[in-house]
Amino acid sequence: MEIFKYGETEINYLKKKDKKLSVAIDRIGIIEREVTPDLFTALVSSIVSQQISNKAASTVWGRLCNLLGDINPKSIIEADVAEIQKCGMSVRKATYIKNIGEKVYSCELNIEEFHNLSDSDIIQKLSALHGIGVWTAEMLLIFSMERPDVVSWGDLAIRRGMCNLYHHKELTKTQFDRYKKRYSPYGSVASLYLWALSVE
Repeated sequence: MEIFKYGETEINYLKKKDKKLSVAIDRIGIIEREVTPDLFTALVSSIVSQQISNKAASTVWGRLCNLLGDINPKSIIEADVAEIQKCGMSVRKATYIKNIGEKVYSCELNIEEFHNLSDSDIIQKLSALHGIGVWTAEMLLIFSMERPDVVSWGDLAIRRGMCNLYHHKELTKTQFDRYKKRYSPYGSVASLYLWALSVE
């Protein structure tokens, strides 16, 4: 299992920038979050996981892996939508997965070039695909590419974590942007702690 890599540099920077976050980091300790380095696998997994529980997503993912053997563009284009759907997902999700397999296989979408692109360019390219929105693209930036500075406004748990940390009943976009700027360039590590704080 690979985990999101960070260390003293990121922790010390965030602690210096934000006293409340500093206390939370000391209390919570190092957070280990699994990453999926293969971007295509992460893309398909993100569609499978949308709007269902982690347990259900794990079951559906297991069935998809059994069906395809290996999750890659070729195995997906060789399966039909009905077979993919029978793994336990909607026709719409199965169609999204098939569509992404076709785009990557035909090189219409070159995910290998993503490593040379900025976060905003990657979000733009991914969110243009059916089934991938801005939030999903941001999660891929963190949990597949390990990009260092991602804090998602579209993530309810991150906003809840901020509310819990700074004692807000509601959080405005202006407040969110101020905190996000404070965490930069290590926003992704701050996000890990905000997720942990969201359930407290």
